[in-house]
Amino acid sequence: MSKKKSIKLNELDFNNIGSWPQQAKLGFCVLVSLLIVGLAWYLFVSDKRDELEGLERQEAELRREYETKQGRAANLEPLKQQLAQMEQQLQQMLRQLPSKTEMPDLIVDISQTALATGITNELFQPGSEQPKEFYAEKPIALRMVGSYHQFGGFVSGVASLPRVVIMTMHDISLKPRSKEPGAAITPNSPLELAGTVKTYRYLDEDEVAKQESAAATDGKQGGT
Repeated sequence: MSKKKSIKLNELDFNNIGSWPQQAKLGFCVLVSLLIVGLAWYLFVSDKRDELEGLERQEAELRREYETKQGRAANLEPLKQQLAQMEQQLQQMLRQLPSKTEMPDLIVDISQTALATGITNELFQPGSEQPKEFYAEKPIALRMVGSYHQFGGFVSGVASLPRVVIMTMHDISLKPRSKEPGAAITPNSPLELAGTVKTYRYLDEDEVAKQESAAATDGKQGGT
């Protein structure tokens, strides 16, 4: 049997590849092919792989963003309905406040309620009305003298008026009327209530429209 002659690299002449044995030529071609494929992968496929990973991350972010917006869209309609109900309830509450035409009589009723409980009105001076977004507030500077029980009766009487009356107190002071030092304070001792209270009324549709128009005009002037 004939033995195959082994090929040694040091016996190959790289200047004359054509003289190589067939087996050596085949092996050399395979090696060069692998080198070309490896180089091509490094130059092209590696960059595309990084690009693919970046696109996969972008896809994941877009998917999360889509799911978030989809969840918000699903809750949008119930939120709109809830907002409409809240606006309706707010309008109903505002309608329980005095109107523009009822406000003068209401201020008189508050003053008369104080007098009916025995309180002395040393000062009861309504100020200029201050319109807000959907209501108006009316400040009243006052100084009243009465006992603890009389002031309690006054608050109860105001709460019993036909219209809902909201009064907030600002810079209010309550102190004994007596100037004598060391004077005993009893439930019937005169007290002085001084400061400012604010009462509120709702704005009618025309007033609200004027408020919105004035706000829009101010916004345009501020933007120029």
